[in-house]
Amino acid sequence: MNEDHFPALFAETYPLPADTRPMSRRRFLQAGLAVGGGLLLNVRLPIAAADAEESAGFAPDAYIRIAGNGEVMLTMPFVEMGQGTYTSIPMLIAEELEVDLDQVRLEHAPPNEKLYGNPLLAGVQATGGSTAIRASWRPLREAGAAARMMLIAAAAKRWNVDASSCRAEHGSVLHDAGGQSLKYGELAADAAHMAVPEKIALKTPAEFRLIGRSTKRLDTPAKVNGTAIFGIDVRPPGVKIAALAQSPVFGGRVKSLNEAAAKAVKGVRQVVRLEDAVAVIADHMGAAKKGMEALAVEWDEGSNAKLASADIAAALELAVQSPAPVAQNIGDADHALTSAATKIDAAYVMPFLAHATMEPMNCTAHVQADSCEVWVGTQVVARAQAAAAKVTGLPLGKVTVHNHLIGGGFGRRLEVDGVIRAVQVAQQVDGPVKVIWTREEDIQHDMYRPIWFDRLSAGLDAEGRPIAWNHRFAGSSVIARWLPQAYNNGLDPDTTEGAIDLLYDLPNFHVEYRRVEPQGVPTAFWRSVGPSHNVFVTESFIDELAAAAKQDPVAYRSALLEKAPRAKAVLQLAAEKAGWNAPLPEGVGRGVSLQSAFATYMALVAEVEVSKDGAVRVRRIVCALDCGTVVNPDTVEAQVQGAVIFGITAALYGEITIKDGRVEQANFDSYQMLRMNEAPEIEVHIVESTEPPGGMGEPGTSAIGPAVANAVFAATGKRIRKMPIAADALKQPA
Repeated sequence: MNEDHFPALFAETYPLPADTRPMSRRRFLQAGLAVGGGLLLNVRLPIAAADAEESAGFAPDAYIRIAGNGEVMLTMPFVEMGQGTYTSIPMLIAEELEVDLDQVRLEHAPPNEKLYGNPLLAGVQATGGSTAIRASWRPLREAGAAARMMLIAAAAKRWNVDASSCRAEHGSVLHDAGGQSLKYGELAADAAHMAVPEKIALKTPAEFRLIGRSTKRLDTPAKVNGTAIFGIDVRPPGVKIAALAQSPVFGGRVKSLNEAAAKAVKGVRQVVRLEDAVAVIADHMGAAKKGMEALAVEWDEGSNAKLASADIAAALELAVQSPAPVAQNIGDADHALTSAATKIDAAYVMPFLAHATMEPMNCTAHVQADSCEVWVGTQVVARAQAAAAKVTGLPLGKVTVHNHLIGGGFGRRLEVDGVIRAVQVAQQVDGPVKVIWTREEDIQHDMYRPIWFDRLSAGLDAEGRPIAWNHRFAGSSVIARWLPQAYNNGLDPDTTEGAIDLLYDLPNFHVEYRRVEPQGVPTAFWRSVGPSHNVFVTESFIDELAAAAKQDPVAYRSALLEKAPRAKAVLQLAAEKAGWNAPLPEGVGRGVSLQSAFATYMALVAEVEVSKDGAVRVRRIVCALDCGTVVNPDTVEAQVQGAVIFGITAALYGEITIKDGRVEQANFDSYQMLRMNEAPEIEVHIVESTEPPGGMGEPGTSAIGPAVANAVFAATGKRIRKMPIAADALKQPA
């Protein structure tokens, strides 16, 4: 329950590789002469394999190159998918290097798991888990500071003055006493021969000129004028377009098709038949789709033809009836329950959810006899390369992956099934082929946020304080498949985050998790991963305890937070800014949620209106957060807004259901998104902090669901234990 207990994701169950030993400054930073002259500074993030420098010389995790014109090039080990990484991370370099942000240029890192591994994701070369800033915070600042010191040393040597009498500013080194100045580009070649400093003094927060200030996104102009290149935009010479159809039933196979009819469509060039999918290759998407319609595929539906959501849910409900691996135990909850003055029991259900990213799944591939080239937007570029190599049988060195901007990841592009499918198709096509999933294919062949069933019981003493908490839940473990090393003894840190190590003072606390994989249905990470499920359950249940104790939900939580001052501060700030105790019209209620997830503390207050026919409208959201040091406040606010909208969509509409082995939802008419006219006012209040940065891409998504559900209870007296919120259950009698 210690509020400072924030281990790196997966670190407890998947420690760093044995050959990753503490690094000296010399091993962490290396310098050399860049091709064509200039300073090349190599940064080794802490996860990199210890033998990398011996085997690959200057092989880095991220390069800083300073060209003769003073331009700074950063090779980025993370990918931009709307979260602002391509602005915030360059700010770290620019701050310590003393250059203007517009001097920094970016290039995608090539696939190399050893050299570009994310230290907070067990060394996988991945962008996810709200880790990019956390992983980069100190290493890249130290890299910028080291480069600055080396440039100053080079200038001091040229002027024959003491380096301490020089300073750096706006990409130049200045010697005020002598009235001298040199731009970085003029010093870069000399600086490359300077010794890397053993001691690096980073700026104090009081000295920051970029970090902590709202900064315009560097990627916005290109996205506005259309020059930004996403995966779906690439067009290598001679590329053909492929429409894809995969078995509508999980595990089904192709039975028959009318290839001649498809080829009769103008513009159709080829039909590719795979075991469980078909692709129509054409000059453009219109022809490919018409060809697919003419193809008239008949499917062998296989063993999942009668599968239904209700069957999967029933299996989970059955699973929680027997003991399961213990995720956390404090005291003796069962014994404490026997002496409780009040007992509360509840069961919660969370559905499958699709990612439904703005950019549907797509991948372009060109397979030749001795090479494979892939163009894609992916969160796991090294895994994409490995997947293509496995399909083709080629060595990794013969597979080139070009990574691009991503039009929405949310965990969907932590998977490489789209790359595999494109390469399978490309193996039968002469020349490059772009495989584009229609929106229907994208939703009905997603890898889904798991379905969950939770059963909880708690006991209160005579004053209403919780003295016992029992929680048993069942569902899929994505980690067991995605990173099996981190799945141990039936548990993994993602599945249990938000269910254990709660902020509240709970003297007798017991949590069990049972892994149950849904028959036939593929599962994957979904924005805010484990907390997207667990925070809804725990924050809804703590609200139920407050109601049973006949106490105010904010006051009740606050009384249990004496050991978590940062959490208590954001809770009180959110309540104050929301006007928690101000009167509301009939049918309107306020609900609150509090969490610590991704090393960020967040409290949300939702103001919700419920109409007589049961329709729920979220009117206002007030967010207070403590995410440690803020690099770019504008990005933090935008991340909260986006995550909250994403989470409201799930709370009001999000549900994937299965009937006869098929996903019933197909497009945005049946898998609805929150409309612009439904979006609430969102206020964001950031607590100033000098702690290291926390993650910001996901906390808002996990926090919003319970806040809305608790607000519905405040407005109607009806408790929400199943998502999405069903209007029928909230209808008032005629």
